[in-house]
Parts: sequence; C-alpha cells; structure tokens
Amino acid sequence: MSVRFPLLVLFLAGLAGIAGIGDASAEPRRVFIAGDSTAAEYGPERAPRNGWGQQLQGFLDPAWFEVRNHAAGGRSSRSFIEEGRLEPIVRELRKGDVLLIQFGHNDAKYEDPRRYDEPEQAYPQWLMRYVAAARERGATPILLTPVSRRVWDFGSLLDTHARYTQAVRELAAREQVALIDLNAGSTDWLRVLGDEPSKAYFEHVPERGVRDDTHFSAAGATMVACLVVRDWKAIDPALAAHVVRDTDCGAPAGARADLAAQKNPSSVVHERDYAKAQPGPHGGAGATTAYPLFADAAGLSFVMRKRVLHKGAGIGLHLHEKDEIYYVLEGRGRYVLDGKVHDVVPGDAMLTRPGSTHAIEQVGDADLVLLIAYPLTSS
Repeated sequence: MSVRFPLLVLFLAGLAGIAGIGDASAEPRRVFIAGDSTAAEYGPERAPRNGWGQQLQGFLDPAWFEVRNHAAGGRSSRSFIEEGRLEPIVRELRKGDVLLIQFGHNDAKYEDPRRYDEPEQAYPQWLMRYVAAARERGATPILLTPVSRRVWDFGSLLDTHARYTQAVRELAAREQVALIDLNAGSTDWLRVLGDEPSKAYFEHVPERGVRDDTHFSAAGATMVACLVVRDWKAIDPALAAHVVRDTDCGAPAGARADLAAQKNPSSVVHERDYAKAQPGPHGGAGATTAYPLFADAAGLSFVMRKRVLHKGAGIGLHLHEKDEIYYVLEGRGRYVLDGKVHDVVPGDAMLTRPGSTHAIEQVGDADLVLLIAYPLTSS
C-alpha cells in the first residue's frame, strides 16, 4: 500500500491534536464531512446510490467518534459556502473534532458560474476557508482529493480530476494540512478491479437504464469509506485503536501488472473436475466421493478437500500427527473424538489436534458432506 502524504504533513498532523483520541476521559470526537454527492447520504428511495460518508460510521467506534455528514449533492467548494452550508458545521465544531473536506467534482463545471472554480487560485482559496474555520475552532481539518470517477477509454481509466487533485496536494503541503489522497487510492483500486468488474461498485442499474459512473452503490461507498479510514490511519496511527472494521482494502496500481511474474498463479476451478470415487479412508466402511481441490496447484502450504460420505460410509479411526478441521456442509454424522461421540449436523466444525484420534460415520438417508482442511506438514 502506498500512501501519498508529504512527510512534513504527517509529522505536523501527529502533533496537531488528532492523536489525542487515545485519551479515555475525552468526549467523543465528532467527524464532520463537508463535500459533494459522492460523500452525501441517501435514503432507501435512492437505492442503490450511496455516498462514502454514510458508510464511514461503520468503520469507527461510536463510543469514540460520531460522524456528522453535511455533504450535499451538486455542491462545489464555492456553492457549499455561499449557500450557508459551512456555517452550521462551524457553530458545532469544537476542539478535538475532525473536518473532512472533499470537493472537486462540481468545481470543475465550467458551464456553471455558481459552482465553477478554476483550479490554480479560486479552488484552493475556497478550500482554505474550510481549513481556517476548523483551525479557528480547535478542530483538525483533513483535505481529501476528489474521488475518482469510473471513466474507461480503450482499457485505460481516465483521470478526470488531474488539475484539481494537484491543487489539493499543493495546498496541503503549502499550508501544512493533513491530506488523504483519495483520488490516488480510488484510482488504484479501480484500475486493479478493471472495467467490467468495477460496474458493480457504481450506480449501474441496467433494468432502469441507469449507468452512473460518478455515484456509488453501497458496495462502492463502503470501499471508498474503507480507503478514507485506511489512509487516515496512516496520518494518525492512534486512530487504529478505535477502528472497528478491517481496512486492508484497495490495491497498488501495479498489482495486475505483477501477475506476469507470478510463479504460482491464482485460479478458479469447479469441483466436478476433481471428483474421485474412493472407499472410506483409514479403513472406513462404504463408498465416498473425494474432491481433492487444487491438488495440482504448486506451492500451497495447506490442503482443502471436500468429501462426500454416501449412505453407510465412514472415515475410520486414526491417530493425528497434524491439525485437521472438518466442517459439515450437508447431512448428519456420528463423530468420535478421543473416545467421545458427537452427533454433528450442518454448521458444526470439528478441530482435531496432534495426538488425538477421530473417526466419523454417515447417519440417515442423506449423504454426509464434509469440507476438510489441514497443513501439508506436521504441526
């Protein structure tokens, strides 16, 4: 993962009070969002449209953070202020709060003088008003570059925000403001996903004739919120203690290019190509069908098998020299572990450790279907 922040910005952000979230006696921080439609909140009547701001709370411990999403569709950094939308945020801001600032989509709309801001001067000047307002109230401003659109041309993802993204980066460096380069993170994510797979993350509804490559589905909004929190943690490592979801998301831009050098490629297979009729293993009765999935894949450190015990079949008692997990997918079984009998059904999982003995028999009329996993080497 590559996080593109000036080192000076990282250092100063750590001193600016964001790291104070570790103080258990402090009141919960409020996270305010000033932004456009890509971050805004939408009701079920607008489904599947979601903004990343409405998914942000799901990543943050509500005992420590309360997200207040003021993002509004169609607004630029200029029109958001001129419509008075910054004022209620400023009235509520207090020391220790965070203001996330993301504009750019509508600032670039040259045809609309109410929203347009040229990127060299007007756009950063308007953004600086958010930064100054937050600092005056003792809050921490964080600038975000505009999130990428899904615009592909002959297999390449186009950068529709280049000058605006660069303007945010330069402003953050010049004014020593914390920066989340969301354009970089979201661009890398989309390029690795690819053209066709990325459609599911945007507001594409073919049955309604909707093809929107700017606004997200719930899956896309959640992923972008994950990218925001992932890069926020890079600014402020103390945040990690109060993040309640995994943020190992996205991928570097070169991930797909590296596939050519992959020694052992990934793959998708079907169990029907692996089916083998076998007698019950370890002296077990009856007939079984084994599915030695990925048995021909080089370099694996574990084994995964599906095994079907047909009526009257079983796996005989045997001593274990390695860890092994059985998971019941279908049917019923009688599982013997270290001399104790367990009746097992779908959803039951059985772990056998080295030194233990086990056996299993199919029970009833339906096949007993097991998923089995174990390491290639002994524990």
